[in-house]
Amino acid sequence: MIIDALVVFLIGLVLGGIGIYVGARAVTGTEDYFYAVGTAFIGAVAWALVSLFFGWIPGLGALIALVVWVGIINMRYPGGWSKAFLIGFIAWLTVLIVLSVLAGLGITSFDAIGVPT
Repeated sequence: MIIDALVVFLIGLVLGGIGIYVGARAVTGTEDYFYAVGTAFIGAVAWALVSLFFGWIPGLGALIALVVWVGIINMRYPGGWSKAFLIGFIAWLTVLIVLSVLAGLGITSFDAIGVPT
């Protein structure tokens, strides 16, 4: 059970790092994958903590978590909030595309991208 959770976390971290790397490279020209993975890690921890304390508030809890996640991107990359939101959007889109390709290849299921089977 713990091994499964660790594997899911590590895969999520790698994919999140890829997404943030692609977004940051496109928006700011930053080309440091390990910095992106660090950002993904900090963002994931912050998202989890915010969800723990505010996730019970329908809609608002997720919105607060999203703003905190983008705030972390904003703190770690140059360009202000608008570029941070753009990096976050590109990261989300990149991860969605990667997960869709993996699901199409049968490596994962479409459940991973929110499509129930």
